[in-house]
Formats: sequence, C-alpha cells, structure tokens
Amino acid sequence: MRIKKGDLVQVLAGKDRGKQGRVLVARPRERRVIVENLNLAKRHTKPRPMRDSTRMGGANIIPGGIIDRAMPLDVSNVMLVCPTCKQPTRVGVIVKDVKGESVRVRVCKRDGCSQEID
Repeated sequence: MRIKKGDLVQVLAGKDRGKQGRVLVARPRERRVIVENLNLAKRHTKPRPMRDSTRMGGANIIPGGIIDRAMPLDVSNVMLVCPTCKQPTRVGVIVKDVKGESVRVRVCKRDGCSQEID
C-alpha cells in the first residue's frame, strides 16, 4: 500500500467524491484508510466515564449522544495528492542508494513532475 499516515489524499468515489483530507489511520492488511472529516457516519453512544480521570473530585464523563465518526475508505477510492504539483497522482516507487543502503522512495508519476514524495 503506497498511502501512509499523514498523506494528503483526494476521494475518487463515494459520497465525498472530489474532497481532500489527511490520512489519520492507514490499515495495510485491510487495505483501508481513515481520512480526516470524510466518510462520516453517525454513531449513537452511551455516556461513559473517562479512563484516566483525576482522583480529585468526581469522575469525568464522556458525553453520549449522536456523534459523527470518520469511517474507513478503501484504498482504491482515494488518490495521493502530490505535494509539489498539488494534483492527484499515481504513486511509483524507485530504489535509491543512500550511504550504501538501498532505500525505497515514493515518487509522483505525473508527466513533468516525477518529484519524490517522501
């Protein structure tokens, strides 16, 4: 999977098509990513006490109610936005030698750009 946590991506399909956001969580085994403030779903939650509440006074309580949560998107439905050309792009990988070690580096595959992403 060539999309990592912290990357800026654009959604290609679904209800949030065309919107951009940062990747909060990347799950390579499931081939899914969670994008900040995109693919929101409403979840009904109970009020619950906080785990690390202070010992002074009463327990802090997380309020319940209807909460919007970002749900996972399939990796095939998002495309990385190149930091240099600011366009959604396919991602290529090249192997470079750095101080005697071979390192895999992500690159933009757009014509005329070919800049390193990492």
